[in-house]
Amino acid sequence: MNFKNDTEAIEAFISKYKQLNNEIAKVIVGQDETIKNVLISVFSKGHCLLVGVPGLAKTLLVNTIADALGLSFNRIQFTPDLMPSDIIGSEILDEQRNFKFIKGPLFSNIILADEINRTPPKTQSALLEAMQERQITTAGKKYPLDNPFFVLATQNPIEQEGTYPLPEAQLDRFMFNVWLDYPKFEEELMVVKLTTSNYKPQLNKIFNSEEILFFQDLIRKIPVADNVIEYAVKLVNKTRLKSEYSSDLAKKYIQWGAGPRASQFLIIGAKCHAAIHGKFSPDIEDVKAIAIPILRHRIVLNYKAEAENLSIEEIINQLL
Repeated sequence: MNFKNDTEAIEAFISKYKQLNNEIAKVIVGQDETIKNVLISVFSKGHCLLVGVPGLAKTLLVNTIADALGLSFNRIQFTPDLMPSDIIGSEILDEQRNFKFIKGPLFSNIILADEINRTPPKTQSALLEAMQERQITTAGKKYPLDNPFFVLATQNPIEQEGTYPLPEAQLDRFMFNVWLDYPKFEEELMVVKLTTSNYKPQLNKIFNSEEILFFQDLIRKIPVADNVIEYAVKLVNKTRLKSEYSSDLAKKYIQWGAGPRASQFLIIGAKCHAAIHGKFSPDIEDVKAIAIPILRHRIVLNYKAEAENLSIEEIINQLL
């Protein structure tokens, strides 16, 4: 892509982002905050964890975003009997008696890991390598994954029987932990009208792979003032018990605070948040706007917080 300068490129990104939102709105009613966070994850080279009860259009949302972005999409339904080879692929003996690797569903641009906490740790660890290294290893060989690569995992917060809770190390790999709520009354009316008729919208592809990779690099080039970086790092340090910036709130209610990856995601996410709102450099407000979904799965509350019925969101809001 040819632009005279980065300012012109960011203006082009803003324009295409608005077009993308308009395309997604043809299918998805409401869920503006969720869509924004998912798209910030995509353009920040991150991954996203969606937590919500069944029937809130999580699968449809991911499918729609993949279509509008012009990317390949695979959905993997995680079950207790799912093995690593079921998602990464396996080697077979072909007719010439040579081993041949057959790629699994992970070899796609966007992966929907549906109910990720229903599969055993061995399979979760295979997905973890793919998320972190953008590659998979099998039979001693490394295979690079498609680029761009983005994992969107879902969890059901209600039913916990027969599940394998994600370890903290894997949760930390997700840039955002997004909670989906029920739609508003007017939005649900619109959903019912659209889904009980023969309305079939045609989605236009707004981006392609090359453009997404270009804009991902562009986002990382956006300059950030030192005071914004200091604010983000201090915010994360406030959640830690033994930091010099540790808050009284953390000492009273937090068992474990957020790690350095939270600081990194706060800055890269703030850059993208600033860009989609027409700013050429993020400020503290951009950091605050994305703080809750970045921090909520990186903080472990203690028994006092549970006893006083305090939520992680309330704690983060007080830290902000």
